[in-house]
Amino acid sequence: MAVRGIRGAITVTANDTAAIHEATTELLLEMVAANGVVTEEVAGCFITATPDLNAAFPAVAIRQLEGWPLVPLMCAQEMEVPGSLPMCIRILLIVNTPERQADMRHVYLRGAVVLRPDLAEPNEDSENRA
Repeated sequence: MAVRGIRGAITVTANDTAAIHEATTELLLEMVAANGVVTEEVAGCFITATPDLNAAFPAVAIRQLEGWPLVPLMCAQEMEVPGSLPMCIRILLIVNTPERQADMRHVYLRGAVVLRPDLAEPNEDSENRA
């Protein structure tokens, strides 16, 4: 087993609690499914949000998921860099896994696909949610 990082990002439709929690949940569940992550193998989870998303802590949505209340979570605000993608939540999931780093599937949804088009797996669903 090795400790690996799985990256993900998603854009949010509005700066309100429901939109932030819905997007955070959607992103995390997609990251977990894409990598076959078992919650017991999660060492920690870092969540960042752009400064324009301040209506709610994204970690609250994760904490409400079955199996996640004991996982260490940390929310932070991203640096405000001119020209950066607005209304964006990013997750760095740290997991114990026998998989190689090259086998980790990183997830970029909605408008966040532009952040790492080299890693994003385009599909109709993510394109329709942009």
